[in-house]
Formats: sequence, structure tokens, C-alpha cells
Amino acid sequence: MAALLENFVAGKWVAGRGDGTPLVDPVTGEALVRVSSDGLDLPEAFGYARTQGGAGLRELSYAARAAQLAEVAKVLQANRDDYYAIALANSGTTKNDSAVDIDGGLFTLSYYATLGATLGDVRTLRDGAALSLSKDKTFTAQHVLTPTRGIALFINAFNFPSWGLWEKAAPALLSGVPVIVKPATATAWLTQRMVADVVKAGILPAGALSVICGSSAGLLDQIEAFDVVSFTGSAETAAKLRAHPAFIKHGARLNVEADSLNSAILAADAAPGTAAFDLFVKEVVREMTVKSGQKCTAIRRAFVPKQHLAAAADAIVAKLSKVTVGNPRNESVRMGALVSREQYDNVRAGIAMLREEARVAFDGSKVELIDADPAVAACLAPHLLVVDEAQNAERIHDVEVFGPVATLCGYDIHTADDQLEEAQAIALARRGHGSLVASIYSNDEGRLARLALELADTHGRVHAISPSVAQSQTGHGNVMPMSLHGGPGRAGGGEELGGLRALNFYHRRAAIQAPAATIEALQQSTGSFDT
Repeated sequence: MAALLENFVAGKWVAGRGDGTPLVDPVTGEALVRVSSDGLDLPEAFGYARTQGGAGLRELSYAARAAQLAEVAKVLQANRDDYYAIALANSGTTKNDSAVDIDGGLFTLSYYATLGATLGDVRTLRDGAALSLSKDKTFTAQHVLTPTRGIALFINAFNFPSWGLWEKAAPALLSGVPVIVKPATATAWLTQRMVADVVKAGILPAGALSVICGSSAGLLDQIEAFDVVSFTGSAETAAKLRAHPAFIKHGARLNVEADSLNSAILAADAAPGTAAFDLFVKEVVREMTVKSGQKCTAIRRAFVPKQHLAAAADAIVAKLSKVTVGNPRNESVRMGALVSREQYDNVRAGIAMLREEARVAFDGSKVELIDADPAVAACLAPHLLVVDEAQNAERIHDVEVFGPVATLCGYDIHTADDQLEEAQAIALARRGHGSLVASIYSNDEGRLARLALELADTHGRVHAISPSVAQSQTGHGNVMPMSLHGGPGRAGGGEELGGLRALNFYHRRAAIQAPAATIEALQQSTGSFDT
């Protein structure tokens, strides 16, 4: 029987009861390890993190905590090869796709280590300048940010077991808030191993970092008023979380990143043969294939002027036909597996739903897998669907298929002087009811500016690309720690990253009203929070 991974809680390693849940290789079906959280003393785990971990972190300044993050990054870098081996076995990802998760997590962690060092040797941050409350200016107010005296619980998704941990943990630990992470069961091995390496190194205060692998049952029952919870997953599960007394009765904070029907828009000027058209095609293909389309930021709907729809479909199909799919251990394979056979079935069912109103331009079910048994492996080649009249469709704007699937949609170019030519494309993008990201491709930078502002109200991030940034742009689906990650509406309404903005979630803001001399004294012992 595969080995049982232990949980790290209350400063010690504890094995859950029972046989646990096996984690498998999504290509071969082989059981790798098992996880169980049954029988854990959750009140002890949360209490220890809240008291020991919180106190230990708050004793340190921001600069000192930043230095600890830098040391954590060094430890993880030293064990990087082991993480790649785990990702290959447990997530079925190619080396390049593993890098998106592993190296992306390390980069984000290192970024916050560097950024945190600029906050200085202080334990409290000033938010803005002092404000006079009296005519003679002797009575003033200063807003301050202090770390919340609770824990940060992360309930993470299966697609990013490394980045999903560190993009949240880095700003939490920098803020002085202890972390308990509950990774998605299917890919919990990488998260557990990273925590184990950090714990072994003895860098962080006792109780600052804990990991619970297995069921999430009972976790929210431990949440108190000053705790914070960050969830990444389905909108259906998020709705259940929001109804929990932890948030309704106790008022704990909840950050949600949920479903997102992200868009890419080919602007009216970006005709076939132009550089912007080529960039659009390249990015759609990349977002369909990186991590087998299992990214919350992947392009799900691509909007193209109707007169260019056939050319765009042909160009995308030509590139997709060259994508090799199968066992990532084979060096000729460009795209590996979905995370599990269950996810494979979910994606197939989603494709069937989309096909009720869209035609198939590229059918991945006809692609032969390399070194993988189609009856066992969770490997699925890309599927490109096409809808001519996207304004009459419903499912493509409501159903997110979390895999290598995208729908190419035609839109009418407006010719009225008082409207953007891409007005219909903007309206169609908004039918996603709030998304993490939309990207725009044009040869005209002024046009990009107008379109970006039109999309900003319903998207957390707008990625505007012209040929001038072909080599420097970071990619539609690549989340950079300097920029905001999150989105309104069905995308969850949450916010993560965005530089120092990420620290807001882990701090409490208060206004101190006092004599001007008192505020001046306070300013001497605090740092400036400038996003």
C-alpha cells in the first residue's frame, strides 16, 4: 500500500486515521501516496497556530519576516528537482507546465521577500497621511494597518499545488499572520512536501505554517472573527462556504476565486496577415495547451470579427494539429494529462454541452496519444469549437470547461461613429458575468486603451497587446505578483496579489484620533504603506 502523508499541525507531524485517499498518477493510474485528515485535533491545530504562530510572527518586523521569506525561497530552490519529479508523477505535467506552477511559486515568494524588505524594521504601517479633525489642527487622525490576530486558512485548488500555496502564503506571512493550508486532495503531495522542507529548515516561528491533507470537514467550524479564509475552486462550493456561520455570524473575512469564462478579443483592425492577428492566434493556442488548459485564467471564449472567423479557425487548427499529447515522460510530448480520470470525464461532459450550440473545428478525441493508454490515462487533446452568432448562444457564456477547450466566436463590427467597432465583442465578454482576465489584440495602441477601459468594470485584469510588446508581454494567463489577481461577479469578487495590495486582506485598518503631537510620535515608530 502507498505511503500515508502526514499532516503538520500544532507543531508536530500527525498521521490521519484510516486508509486515506490515494493520490494517483493521472497517466498510468498508479497509486503514489495516500492522505488522511481523519482524527486530527482541529481545535488544537488552529489554537496553536493562532497563539504560538501569530505571536511569533508579530514579534518580528516586516523586514525580518521578509528575510525569512527569502530563506524559505532558498530552501525550496534547493529541492526544486524533487518538486518537478512529484509534479510529473502526481499532476501529469510536462517540464514546462510544471515550471509554471513550481517556478511561478518561487518567483512570487521571492518577489514578496524583496518587496517586504522595503517596509522596514517596523511592526505597524501608516495608511495615508495624517488628517486634521479640528480647525486649529491640534486634533488629528492617522489610519494604521496592523496584522489581524487570527490565522489564514487556504483551501486551494488542484491545478497549482505550489503557486497556489505561495502566492497566498507569502503576503500572509509577510503580514505576520500564520498559515494553515488545505491543498486539494488530488495533488496534495507537492504542497505537503514543500511545507515539510520549510518546517525541516526551521526558518519560521513555531505554528507559522501548517498543512492539512485530506478532507476539509470541520475546518470552517474552527474559524473565528479575526481569522481570514481564502478559497480557490468552483462557484458552487464558494456559495456553500459563504453561507457558513464563520462568515455570516462571526464576520470572518472570505476571499474567493471561482469560475471564470475569460475572453480574448481580436480587434477590428487586426486582420489576417497583421502582427496582432498572429499574436492572438498564438495566445489562444498557448492558453488551450499550457497545463492542459487547467488554469483559472485560461482563454475560454475568443471573439473575432465574423469576416475573419474562418481565417482565425484555420490558423488555430493548424497550430493545434502539431500539439503532441500523452505521457510527459516522453520528450516528444508537449501536453500532458488532466489531473485525474474524474476531471477527464468532467471535461468530456462539458465539451458535449458546448457542442449543443457550437460546431467542432478541431476534435481532440481523434488525436492519438503518445505512450499513454486512452482507457486509463487522463490525457485529452485540445478541442476548438466555433460559434458564428455568439450573441444567440447561451452555454458558451455560462459553462466553463476546465481543460484544453476554447470556443471561437464571431462578432459584428459596428460602423456607427458613436460606438466602438468592437462594441458587440465587449458586450459578449461581459456575458461571462465577471471574469479574471480579458485580453485584447490590436495594431493600434490608442484602440487598445479605449477597449481596456470598457472591459475594466467586469474584469480583474485586462491584458492589452500590440506588436510593440510581442517579446516583452507576460501572457494572457500568466499571473504576475505585481498585478491584481481576482475578478468580480462569478469570478468570486476576490482580490489577491497586486504588490503590497495583497497585504490588505491580512491587516485590520483603524483610525487613531489623537493630539497632533501624539500622531507625530506614532509616525516615528511606524512604516508607510504605499501601494
